[in-house]
Amino acid sequence: ASNPVGLGLAACDTSSVLDALNDCVSKGIPVVTFDTGIADAPEGSIACEVCTDNAQAGSVAAENMYNAIKDVVANAEGQVVIGEVNQDATSGNITGRGMGFINKFKELAEADGKKVAVVGNEYYVNLVENNAKEADADIIIEVAVPAQTTVELSATEASNIMNKKDTIAMFGSNQVTAEGLLTANQNLDVLGSGDGKILGVGFDAGSTQKAAVKDGTLLGSVTQAPVDQGRIAIETLNDICEGKEVKDVETACYWYDAETMEDAEIAPNLYD
Repeated sequence: ASNPVGLGLAACDTSSVLDALNDCVSKGIPVVTFDTGIADAPEGSIACEVCTDNAQAGSVAAENMYNAIKDVVANAEGQVVIGEVNQDATSGNITGRGMGFINKFKELAEADGKKVAVVGNEYYVNLVENNAKEADADIIIEVAVPAQTTVELSATEASNIMNKKDTIAMFGSNQVTAEGLLTANQNLDVLGSGDGKILGVGFDAGSTQKAAVKDGTLLGSVTQAPVDQGRIAIETLNDICEGKEVKDVETACYWYDAETMEDAEIAPNLYD
């Protein structure tokens, strides 16, 4: 309404900003999105995106999880289950993260001679290449998506998987789903390391998740680079105002655990 020369937008609900983006087009206001892209944005409304490479971020979570449980996988006498709770099955950014996790975990397990079947949410299952038959698989990756992205509904989905006797690890793909894992664990008390425990891996930060990483309830989490995203968004808007060409920017992600979360490179990106 104040007709700014540019607008930075981090949309929590991407569908809610479409009318505003149409207004920006009609007024000639350039928009730079950061933190998340907007898949259904009106044509010409977004000058560029400043976002995490979500497929890479998901693969970082998978690699750290796999390295921690590969001996358990190698020595398992029957099938083992890996749970993945995703907050979304529609947004390209978020599904990219979920598939990044699935594809990397599958790649690492298959390199060790294991067959992997992905089951659960149909959207994710249909994206998997060379999916093994569930009956023949050594590893089941079970993907769940809550009807709404709330901690309570995420906890329900997580509980369903964590209650299975063959579940050995869980991944929550954002702050809300990671906190869903932790909420489910308040009743189940199964997350942690050691015999009989389920290894938990999260994403993003927040005080609840940070405390769980610090005390070992979660192995660790992947953080995006929100400080860089905000800075680059402003720099990009300034370039637009100066008439310079701009392009999409993919920002880094970092694995953090109890030993590394205070590191100078990581700590500024771990919000409460």
